[in-house]
Amino acid sequence: MTGSRLLIIDDEPDIARFVGQVAEGLGYEVSVTTDAEAFKQQVEAFAPDVVIMDIVMPEVDGIELVKFLAETGSSARVLVMSGYAERYLNNTKTLGEAFGLKSVTAMAKPIELPKLEAFLSAP
Repeated sequence: MTGSRLLIIDDEPDIARFVGQVAEGLGYEVSVTTDAEAFKQQVEAFAPDVVIMDIVMPEVDGIELVKFLAETGSSARVLVMSGYAERYLNNTKTLGEAFGLKSVTAMAKPIELPKLEAFLSAP
């Protein structure tokens, strides 16, 4: 995946750091944020190929961010993750697809390393 860009938003810095380290090991250029406004700015400035986002955060709903990605015409592959109800993950995935995102994958926390590596290694 050399040359690919990954943008991560998660309110849990340890998880974001872990995901970022795995991605860097696979050749990604990584940008991490915990803030929705910074995320929106990074979508434009960083132009990620892949976005990994927590969908349950204190100040923003993941559905809002998925909708934002769709409205900006992002072609990034998206991984939505959460430690909460699987139903919420699946609903967010379905809405992302309905909004027009090209590829939305849902993954429950805690993230399993083999699943994360498989997602990041996929074309």
